[in-house]
Amino acid sequence: MPDFRLYAITGENFHPGRSLLEVMEEAIQGGADIIQLRDKTSHKDELLQKAKALRALTRKYGIPFIVNDHVELALETDADGIHLGQGDMPILQARQRVGNKIIGISTHAVEEALLAGQQGADYIGAGPVYATQTKADVVAPVGLSYIREVAEKSRVPFVAIGGIKLSNVDEVIRAGATRICAVSEIVGSENVAGTCRAFLAKLDQGGRGV
Repeated sequence: MPDFRLYAITGENFHPGRSLLEVMEEAIQGGADIIQLRDKTSHKDELLQKAKALRALTRKYGIPFIVNDHVELALETDADGIHLGQGDMPILQARQRVGNKIIGISTHAVEEALLAGQQGADYIGAGPVYATQTKADVVAPVGLSYIREVAEKSRVPFVAIGGIKLSNVDEVIRAGATRICAVSEIVGSENVAGTCRAFLAKLDQGGRGV
């Protein structure tokens, strides 16, 4: 599992009029060092084309490419890994399908985080820290207390996710997060690369907000 600090996830509804590749390339140029394709609405053929295009883009920049949910799509496009939700394919079953590819899983409680580590997840998503409009079926916000708990107890890398903005990321970092994921704040920005650089600067500052 390559280390990373800024995880960017696609969200085309947040940048109407701008192409997926244009926005995600700007995110990478700004310092995003892992990219996930998350698309719940496209048909299979369209999803495949997006995955192939992002696979080529991430190879160009030498960063990991993760596919959300679709194990077979990850295999078909030789993605670096797969990200699963709590209701998706179990980690052990996914490992049988993807071999040594990266497996990440969303967690909302420390019990889920610890189990994910025991079952061989390479990283976990911890959240949603705050309320978010990115997921229609999202669970209630877990708050900063979960970030503190997972920072103390998780043996695998975790990335804080869910409603994280430049205006609140300092307190997430102070709670123990060293890896940040954002969707709308990055891809919906008028200056995608600049927003990514601002997130990284805050990580460098350790949440001191200076």
